[in-house]
Amino acid sequence: MPRPLWDEGLQSERTRLAWVRTATVLAAGGLGAAGMVLRSGANPLSVAAFVLATLFGGVLLARTGVRYRRVQRALHEGRPLDHRADAVLAWYGVLAVAAGAAVFVMAEAAALLTR
Repeated sequence: MPRPLWDEGLQSERTRLAWVRTATVLAAGGLGAAGMVLRSGANPLSVAAFVLATLFGGVLLARTGVRYRRVQRALHEGRPLDHRADAVLAWYGVLAVAAGAAVFVMAEAAALLTR
């Protein structure tokens, strides 16, 4: 007898919670970093990158419920899963955080060198 693709072990629920954690950290971290950079009076490009990361995290968080239902449906119907859109959103969010941090560090280093 063939084994089903899904079981009752709550793997989909744990995966959904992992995506929620990732999205929440991205959104909250981006928002916190944007606030910190704004208070320090640093480069607006850095603030924009952190705000972009916050937006990616927010969109990713909003998509988790829809994604969970699609995964459940695909597993029960034996269809292949497609995670590319969420992975791309998460990747762009992480790249935005890295870009914002790099711009912030370079701007602060340049400010220290000119003093």
